[in-house]
Amino acid sequence: MSPCSAKLVDLALASGKIYEGDGFKYIKESFENGTLHLIGLLSDGGVHSRLDQLQLLLKGASEHGAKRIRVHILTDGRDVLDGTSVGFVETLENDLAKLREKGVDAQIASGGGRMHVTMDRYENDWNVVKRGWDAQVLGEAPHKFKNAVEAVKKLREAPNANDQYLPPFVIVDDNGKAVGPILDGDAVVTFNFRADRMVMLAKALEYEDFDKFDRVRFPKIRYAGMLQYDGELKLPSHYLVSPPEIDRTSGEYLVHNGIRTFACSETVKFGHVTFFWNGNRSGYFNQEMEEYVEIPSDIGITFNVQPKMKALEIAEKARDAILSHKFDQVRVNLPNGDMVGHTGDIEATVVGCKAADDAVKMILDAINQVGGIYVVTADHGNAEDMVKRNKKGEPLLDKNGNVQILTSHTLEPVPVAIGGPGLAPGVRFRKDVPEGGLANIAATVMNLHGFEAPEDYEPTLIEVVDN
Repeated sequence: MSPCSAKLVDLALASGKIYEGDGFKYIKESFENGTLHLIGLLSDGGVHSRLDQLQLLLKGASEHGAKRIRVHILTDGRDVLDGTSVGFVETLENDLAKLREKGVDAQIASGGGRMHVTMDRYENDWNVVKRGWDAQVLGEAPHKFKNAVEAVKKLREAPNANDQYLPPFVIVDDNGKAVGPILDGDAVVTFNFRADRMVMLAKALEYEDFDKFDRVRFPKIRYAGMLQYDGELKLPSHYLVSPPEIDRTSGEYLVHNGIRTFACSETVKFGHVTFFWNGNRSGYFNQEMEEYVEIPSDIGITFNVQPKMKALEIAEKARDAILSHKFDQVRVNLPNGDMVGHTGDIEATVVGCKAADDAVKMILDAINQVGGIYVVTADHGNAEDMVKRNKKGEPLLDKNGNVQILTSHTLEPVPVAIGGPGLAPGVRFRKDVPEGGLANIAATVMNLHGFEAPEDYEPTLIEVVDN
């Protein structure tokens, strides 16, 4: 989803059309007497947001009448290297200083690490969103600082601190008063273009009958997302860039052609086998043909504490679904390599990967029993290389001579394995799709079910040859 959405935002910003749309016109009505608040991930990782898009939005909003701007930052260290947040904050502070020179009252108002503040997903842990709400809306946090660069530097000095898990902080004036709580009459924009980690905050900002935590105060604001984060829920109801229309997905096609489907993961990746898989849509295409099972993730702990996560439980559900003979397709996501890999804890990641391996074996054994076919792949790498390296590939060391740990995704290609006793004779990987990637999996899976993919799909990875 992200690259497509990011491109839409790029085009809207480059053309200036973002400022002509209904979403911007809606929030602009607050510029005369209210503050414009921008909330999102401060990063150039390009997975959930991009710093350059925020910079353009700040410039454009100020040129279109925003007189008072507050930015609520979420530090990354997950899609980018840990420790880079300080540089991003310094860059943003320089931009805000230039705006102040032009008479715009622009400041960073609050912050916190993305995995601890605001950016939870799939309703795994509402406390994460509450910590953000308290800082962003109420102006309350356990840590108070005069400026954000000092805040991030200081908070990173704590033992085992990293960008992902920085505690929430607010910026205060000389009297100790928060400089930017969200108040009645203000405008709010969540500037992430990727949906999954913005939906929960969007619900808190928009829903009148919200009951997930005590909001204390529910300000009357004009709220817009960078895009609409959930097309099914129409959430948020206002957005700056129209989202891509994703229809005719492989899941939809197969269900409508009689393929009975089972999907399962634990909470932290459940949306990856349902919402994202179905083109950013919640719910079923046909509930009589589909069954979705969510296994609750452990709440309130970092994933290296329980690195096995729910891999075994997911595998057991998949095994039972396969052996039941009720389903034609069983899809699962095993999150261990990604989620534990992000912690930077190598020993825990080894345990997590072993758990995922055991889970895969359980699933493959079941497929062998029923004469089925398997497809095993991933959307990106993470756990296979957890060391920062120089251009020669040599590990980088810190000032104490210790190897520097890599917590972000890797960029190497990921493997795909296809097999099982149900695979027809003569099926092999094509040699004319050298740049094949995740987009080619859809047509491939449709072929394995006996269907030809629509012509506008990315080509299949397989072909049948005479032996």
